[in-house]
Amino acid sequence: MKPLDLLQESLHKPVLVELRGGRRIRGTLESFDQHLNLLLSSAEEHDAEGQNPTPRPGVTFVRGDSVIFISP
Repeated sequence: MKPLDLLQESLHKPVLVELRGGRRIRGTLESFDQHLNLLLSSAEEHDAEGQNPTPRPGVTFVRGDSVIFISP
C-alpha cells in the first residue's frame, strides 16, 4: 500500500498531524494533495506533550512542507 492510499482511506476520519516545531493538530481529514497540503475540520492544536487542546474553528489548512507525520 502506498502512503497516499492510506491517506485516501483516512478521508473524513480523525487524524493526528505532527508539524515542525513540535506542534500537533488533531482533526478530521477533509482533503489532501500530492504535496501533503491538508484540509482539516473540527481541528484542535495540542502542545508538544499532547496536552492543552486549543480548538481551531472552521477549516484548517496545513502546508505539506511543515508536516512531519500523519497518523490515522
